[in-house]
Order: sequence, then structure tokens, then C-alpha cells
Amino acid sequence: MRVPAMLETGRQALERRLLRRWFAPSGQPRDWLERLALEPLSRLVESVATRRRRRIPRLAPDSSPAVVVVGNLVAGGAGKTPLVIELARALTDRGWPVGILARGHRAALSEARLVSAGDDPNQQGDEPVLLARETGLPVACGVDRGQALALLRRRHPEITVVISDDGLQHGRLPRTLELAVFDERGAGNRRMLPAGPLREPLAHLAGMDAVLIRDHAAWPPSLAGVTPASRVFHFTVRPVGFVALREPGKVMPVETFRARAAGRTVHALAGIAQPQRFFDTLRECGVHA
Repeated sequence: MRVPAMLETGRQALERRLLRRWFAPSGQPRDWLERLALEPLSRLVESVATRRRRRIPRLAPDSSPAVVVVGNLVAGGAGKTPLVIELARALTDRGWPVGILARGHRAALSEARLVSAGDDPNQQGDEPVLLARETGLPVACGVDRGQALALLRRRHPEITVVISDDGLQHGRLPRTLELAVFDERGAGNRRMLPAGPLREPLAHLAGMDAVLIRDHAAWPPSLAGVTPASRVFHFTVRPVGFVALREPGKVMPVETFRARAAGRTVHALAGIAQPQRFFDTLRECGVHA
């Protein structure tokens, strides 16, 4: 086995072990690794996150543009990007000029830049290009979201609402509203990284404007009692079609793809935070993968 393959296998094994630890049933006893190594690091992460939270600037309710941050307290994906797309569409349909911020994962962004639907995802990042293609709205991305926001305001002064895809923990991004997103796993074991999945303490939810829970009709047990029920909303992500990589503007309805794939095995690849969710979705669509 080649060295890169060995490193990748080791990383995947570590990720699986951490996920099992993070999202294990509550009340599970803590082993020596957690007590001696992970918990001290978690206390340090919590201290840093708490100090950073105190420094995050809040905008006045009547500030323009309003900045809505859609993020999560849990490491990994929880459905933020589809939610940002639908929120942007809903606001646009109601006549609000909207812009979007994204970080540009896997993109070498030394400075903020605008992204268009025709840009190369390998250069700009897959999520910013996806957001531009799906919404047709101005998208700015960069490691420094404050800089990206300034660029968006300068190049598009007509924008009155800016939606940030992730960025709850970004200390230089001022915000008007904060929306925290969770999936059905909730907050896992409710512990801070690396002993648990939390990027910042659950207590910080008290200062956020809303909690949105994906694909779950009730409270995940790990979120019980952390914020008033009046601030909690539920949403569902459903597949609407398949897009050919060579024809990104063409969407094939699920029924059409299922008919074409009938009797054949589809080879599926996923590079998302929870790949099994993608494979399960294919099966729910009637596709044998």
C-alpha cells in the first residue's frame, strides 16, 4: 500500500472513531483517552470559543444590509447550504435584494473575491459556485468573511440582505441575525471538540435568534431544554432532480433518472460530511447504488 493511501485510511479510521464517540448514546462512561487527553483540550477550546463569542459584533436591527448568519455549533455538515439557497430564493421572491457569503472550502483564496455561476469549482470552491448557480445572486467568498462582506457591499450597494453560509464562529463578521442549524443527531454527547462535536458551548444558543432542526419532527434528546420552543423550527431537504456534471444547467427529474437507471447498478461517490445520507437518498429515490 502506498504511503498516501495508508495516511488516508488512517484518517478515515480516526474520523469514524471520533464520530462514534461524539454521537454515542448519552451516559456512556468516559475512557482514559477522554479523561486524560480530550477533556483538557475541550476545556481550552471552550474557553477560546467563549472569549471569541463576546467579541463578535452585532448590528443594529435597522442596519443595512442586514446580515443573516446560517451556521451550526456542531462540526460537520447539517444541511446549511440547501437552507441558505431556499432562504435566498424566498427573500428574492419577496423583493429583497440578496447577496451571499461563503468561505470557499478547498479554494486557495488569499483575498475576498466575487464568484459567478460559470466559475471553476476547483479554483473558487464547490459551495460558492453551487450557491451562485442555484440562486443567480451575487456571491462573495474568502477566508476573511468581514473582507468578503465589504467587497459585496462595495460592488453591490443595492443589496439589503446578506446571507452567510456558515460563519457563526467567525469573529470578524458582524451580524443582525444568527440561525443555528442541527440535524437529527442534535448535539451528540454535548461536549466540546475534540471530546465531542461542539464548536462552541450549547449555552450560546440562548443568544441566537432561531434554531433550525433538519429532518426531525421532535427535539433530538441532546438539545432538550437549551432554548425556548418558540425559537425552534423544522425543515426537510428533499431531492428534486439529478444534474449532469457536463450540463450543470440541466436538471433531470427523479422519476426520469429512476426509469433510466432501472435494472442497472449506479456507482455513487460522495464527498460530503455524512456520505451515508447521500447513499440513503439514492435508495429512497429508487436507485440501486
